[in-house]
Amino acid sequence: MTSRPVGTLAQRKRQLVADELTQAALNLLACEGFDAVTVDEIAAAAGVSKRTFFRYFASKEDVVVQFLAGMGAGMRDELAGRPAQEPPSAALRHTVWCSIDACAGHADRALRVVQLILRTPALLARFLERQAQWRDALAAEVARRLGMDPAVELYPQLAAGMALTAFHTVLERWSDSDGAEDPAELTDRAFAVITPALDAVVRSGAPGDLRSPA
Repeated sequence: MTSRPVGTLAQRKRQLVADELTQAALNLLACEGFDAVTVDEIAAAAGVSKRTFFRYFASKEDVVVQFLAGMGAGMRDELAGRPAQEPPSAALRHTVWCSIDACAGHADRALRVVQLILRTPALLARFLERQAQWRDALAAEVARRLGMDPAVELYPQLAAGMALTAFHTVLERWSDSDGAEDPAELTDRAFAVITPALDAVVRSGAPGDLRSPA
């Protein structure tokens, strides 16, 4: 029987506590409002001490920021896993839809969290800051897929920016409708608008051999 590394159990326990704190914090913040909830209340809801909370997060805001960091990493991984020959619009649509679908799949809780982020100025600022980081990561992956130099070509940053604008727009419309609008339909409509621009540069052969459609 293979022995499990000593650090593995400790890491798993740490992740479990972090997940419980995150869930408790997001539930409270979404239901009560960002300013109305204290760190003490979050810690109590998670069944830990305030000191334990601060071992994992620097502030209430940091809980939401960590949640957003995971979403961005997921997007980058989804794009990296798409078929090499897939058009940029299709690959980026899938990338965006996976994150939106994860929210829609837990609509009651996720909608409240999305509304919390979009309607709290401090959290919205951090959300936009994170999106700038996601854009760089997605642009690097777009460039890799198309054999482009992101330091020279404009396309990777523009493509990533358009995809994230679509992502943000869909979340805003879903939030403003209190979940009444269908996120899948909104995503389709958003990408119908930007697909011609996303596919304006396509791969014609070997990596780096690019052309603009006639």
